[in-house]
Amino acid sequence: MLAHSSLLLLLCLARLPAPSSALPFEQRGFWDFAMDSDVGGMMSMMRDEEEGSAIEELPPPELPSCPFGCQCQRRVVQCSDLGLTEVPKGIPADTKLLDLQNNRITELKENDFKGLSNLYALSLVNNKISKVHPKAFVPLKHMQKLYFSRNLLTGVPKNLPPSLVELRIHENRIKKVHEGAFSGLGSMNCIELGGNPIQNSGFEPGAFKGLKLSYLRISEAQLTGVPKDLPDSLHELHLDHNQIQAIELEDLSRYKHLYRLGLGFNHIRMIENGSLAYVPRLRELHLENNRLTAIPKGLPDMKYLQVVYLHSNSISQVGVDDFCPRGFGMKRTFYNGISLYSNPVNYWEVQPAAFRCVRTWRNYEGRRREGEQTLSARGQILISSSLDYNRTQ
Repeated sequence: MLAHSSLLLLLCLARLPAPSSALPFEQRGFWDFAMDSDVGGMMSMMRDEEEGSAIEELPPPELPSCPFGCQCQRRVVQCSDLGLTEVPKGIPADTKLLDLQNNRITELKENDFKGLSNLYALSLVNNKISKVHPKAFVPLKHMQKLYFSRNLLTGVPKNLPPSLVELRIHENRIKKVHEGAFSGLGSMNCIELGGNPIQNSGFEPGAFKGLKLSYLRISEAQLTGVPKDLPDSLHELHLDHNQIQAIELEDLSRYKHLYRLGLGFNHIRMIENGSLAYVPRLRELHLENNRLTAIPKGLPDMKYLQVVYLHSNSISQVGVDDFCPRGFGMKRTFYNGISLYSNPVNYWEVQPAAFRCVRTWRNYEGRRREGEQTLSARGQILISSSLDYNRTQ
């Protein structure tokens, strides 16, 4: 029997949900803007002058304006990849979607968006913007989506439109989020703030005051712990790719509505016993690529937990009650997936009963006996070692 064989155990239905360490949102083109309804058609052509009319000839109808080099269609204005150094003039007043990504814009001036009160979404991704006039966004009374990633901002722009629902501002140079940075944004639902050099001390008290966020991502930053005083309304919190060392008892106490928590690719060695009891509605927990030496305590008591990522840690033992409660009635939903691969645990020491509350645990038990290494269409359980299973028996 191989002494140091590792366990590769992956259980799921058709597919496990995408891990929280997935790349942040990326705006690829102006058609990627999400709209809930049609934004209208092209302006209809004027009819020809009635034949035989004796009325003085009218001047030709004025055609809709479009900035030079841009494409304007169906209230969508695409000005990406043009080498622009400033926001172009002559943007139609009825524009709903404005795409300015992949240019060389360095500054947003006071009147850059004057008259664009109908704008719904604005993409400024991948420019060189470091300055934003405090009144630049004032005309945008109805804007809901602002994509500001991959620029040179050192702070959250001021006076963002109160109508804003989604703000993507990752991969800038933001080191500090000041108190009141998001004040007046009661409609905000989603903030992407990852890829900025923010430390825990970079969040001033009251930085998120008044927000009712559902989604917050602060991945790929310089956090050493879970930030304090994040919005208690959160459904998803992604803190992957940071330097978090431990989860302490009070770190999750505010987030009773959380159903997805991403803590992968950190340096977590310890999750204090009782911490997970504060997130009773959690359905998906990502702890892959950390330094855990044991299964976190409290998983059997989480009635709604369905997916747990624990691969690429230092877990050397899996107990029969580490995942499942002793009474089936205590857990309201079965696990869809548990990943434990790339851990120094010997697969032959893991009892099949440890996965009795996983949807496909019976398949696991049968395949374990048969030594199969298969991937089924309905649900998958793959058991593998550095040698074939049968050769280790």
